[in-house]
Amino acid sequence: MNLPDFQNIRIYQSLGRIEARSLEATDQLLLILPAKPSAAEFRKIPQGAKMHRVWRQSATDSTPAFISRLGNKKQTLVVAGTLPKDASAFEQLTLGRQLVAAACTQKAGCLGICVVGFDGGRQAVICNNILAAALAAAFELPSYKSKSSPAKIKSIRLIGVDGRVDTARTQAEALGNNLARWLTTQPPNKLDAARYADLARDLAKAKGWAHKRFGTAELAKLGAGAFLAVAQGNDNDSASIVRLRYRPGTKNTRADLSLVGKGIIFDTGGTNLKPFLPMLDMHGDMQGSAVALGTLLAITEMKLPIAVDCWLAITENRTGPKAYKSQDVITAANGKTIQTIHTDAEGRMALADALVLASREKPGIIFDYATLTGTCVSAITNRYSGVFTNRAELHPRLKRVGQNCGERVWPFPIGKEFMEALRSDTADIMQCSPKNDGDHILAASFLSEFVENDTPWVHMDLSAGDNDDGLGHIGSKFTGFGVRYTMSVILDENLFKEDAQANDSP
Repeated sequence: MNLPDFQNIRIYQSLGRIEARSLEATDQLLLILPAKPSAAEFRKIPQGAKMHRVWRQSATDSTPAFISRLGNKKQTLVVAGTLPKDASAFEQLTLGRQLVAAACTQKAGCLGICVVGFDGGRQAVICNNILAAALAAAFELPSYKSKSSPAKIKSIRLIGVDGRVDTARTQAEALGNNLARWLTTQPPNKLDAARYADLARDLAKAKGWAHKRFGTAELAKLGAGAFLAVAQGNDNDSASIVRLRYRPGTKNTRADLSLVGKGIIFDTGGTNLKPFLPMLDMHGDMQGSAVALGTLLAITEMKLPIAVDCWLAITENRTGPKAYKSQDVITAANGKTIQTIHTDAEGRMALADALVLASREKPGIIFDYATLTGTCVSAITNRYSGVFTNRAELHPRLKRVGQNCGERVWPFPIGKEFMEALRSDTADIMQCSPKNDGDHILAASFLSEFVENDTPWVHMDLSAGDNDDGLGHIGSKFTGFGVRYTMSVILDENLFKEDAQANDSP
């Protein structure tokens, strides 16, 4: 499978005063103004008096605030929106998605972004958040139509910025997010388990990552019975756990950060077969692994000086005479026996062994990502994702990361009290509860049993991984939620820093 260029948009910057020639270079202009823009702010823009009149005539709280055209040679389309001075990251990203969608109804060309009425620091932040939306919209997701879709955006220009805006992080995050969405959108016959493992190998070669593929025979030797139980229903030997290693010249042999992703290529539900509608989009059940891989790509793009491991648990969950069944007893890689209850709770089985393998490497912290439970969507909708951790003191910081970066999360508890619901008479632990009450909490509590060496660990249940109307700056159904969040964990919160210092020597 050939990989596309995940970010091939040229970005230009026009600094200082907003000049008519800068606007002349744009086909569409996104104009972002304060909630109640003054006439003086409009005067900073060529033909601002005209736009001020259009804004006053519109006088609604709708988005876009108004749409107009400049009287220049290109008849530049102006799509304007307003933001409160204290607008959150999520509000800024959402405005960006809405304005870009309105602008991209026109023929593709140069998209301008102009932020007026905010001080330099705030202007740069807003520019980057609107840029994030533009980069997401510019990327072409997989399409197998006989006629290719026309490009939406050919280049982007930041206009009237007070000083050069550093866009490196936004571009790296967009690169990782685009990879995650591209993988998740692929039809399951185009990206099967074998092709996915091969793609990870090819990316590793291109990016300088160390690569190791644990096939089913090697996993059997490692005792990874939980993962292999899910894989045994496949009609071929394509399942594997892939480990990728990024070591940018650091002296660490251990990872500061380990990324673990659920990579269920297609989930039928197994023996407990899903109904039609819940199965329809199950090619997206591998998006946890796609987020882990996209995050690794973004880290690599920025050349961050941290050691990172990435574990992808790749298999299908199929029906058939060899598929695992309810009441099977399975032994995981850490020796714990599992009484299976429902074969559609396969994600926690695949992740269990991946977490054992990852935690045995004693990383500074583990982040795992999975589209794991429907109860998490029921609890917080698909506008937030759930987070769980074996370090309860991290809850305020995990929540703060989401508020600051715009990929919002809500912390839930885990612990021994919840394990009472998973007590088994025939094995060490039940896979899930037949009652299904609070399954997102029970699933995370189950996973915590497979994190060894008291390794700090955060689990993200990707309830915001898909949204028919898009979410934040992302306009597609599959959102790639988690890449931007994890980059904020690394760059803004340093969650793993204290633990990473302990890993300086082997």
